[in-house]
Amino acid sequence: MKTLLALPLAAVLSAGFATTALADWPTDRPIELIVAYSPGGGTDIMLRTLAPYIEADQGTQIPVLNRPGASGEIAYTALSQARPDGYTLSSLNVPGFLTMRIDRKLRFDPADICPVARIVEDPGMFVVQADSPYNSLADVVAYAKDHPGAVSVGTTGVGTDEHLAMLQLEQSAGIKLTAVPFGGANEARTALLGGHVTLIGLNVGEFASTEPGQIKALGQFGEQRSTLAPDLPTAKEQGFDVLMASERGMATRCDVPEEIRARLAASVEKALANPEFQEKAKQQGLALSYQSGADWSAAMPARLERFQEIFKLIKDRQ
Repeated sequence: MKTLLALPLAAVLSAGFATTALADWPTDRPIELIVAYSPGGGTDIMLRTLAPYIEADQGTQIPVLNRPGASGEIAYTALSQARPDGYTLSSLNVPGFLTMRIDRKLRFDPADICPVARIVEDPGMFVVQADSPYNSLADVVAYAKDHPGAVSVGTTGVGTDEHLAMLQLEQSAGIKLTAVPFGGANEARTALLGGHVTLIGLNVGEFASTEPGQIKALGQFGEQRSTLAPDLPTAKEQGFDVLMASERGMATRCDVPEEIRARLAASVEKALANPEFQEKAKQQGLALSYQSGADWSAAMPARLERFQEIFKLIKDRQ
């Protein structure tokens, strides 16, 4: 009792709250899962496919809420303002989660948000309409050299993997492109099919799950060709130094009790090992690549350093 009285009141209340949360979680109410992008994109599809498996494992419901905009900042801000009780999760997308802090003041503190688990690592690519005259990155580069700024590139926001790939292609090829941001990959795809942008950035998995005959891929941005697109040359094979992928997973506030975060991570890992989920992931072009929250967090400083170097290209253009 003396020890308890000696503790600061806030610590006592926090300890009591955590004990209560652990005792009830997660069966007394649904866990809200915030997706930082519009419906129909790779992140949305991934989490909607995964959610039922976590629901079954944890004995609860997980409604998905789309909160697109500002390259994910709207969703991360909502997560940071939620109670740290394990009943609010969000998608977590890299590079966007890291790069947004480079170029602007945020409405949330990135240090408040911790990864639960990485689910997918998916190389990027550029695609055009199926009847486009461009058949390779070299075709786009040749046109852009003669028409600076005339080639428009649909992205999901400043600092996202598509935007960083665009900056790298500009630097590597000595060209100038025009970025056009959208709230999600589905919106960007609609704009492309409507002829509003020249090309868009997608991930290989998103392309693999697209209706055949609608769009055409120009090149992918992995070190090696993805198994989802083995016949598509990489940018490096085409002579351009572009390397970019989208890492997607889930996050909570860092002050959510560690036991809750561990249980969520275990549910994700269990789902990714489930043959039924693996088959659905294959059908939907999800490039599964599990990584624990701790391991993913440990890798992020090096990721951030590389993205900062790429971001310098923006200033160099100005």
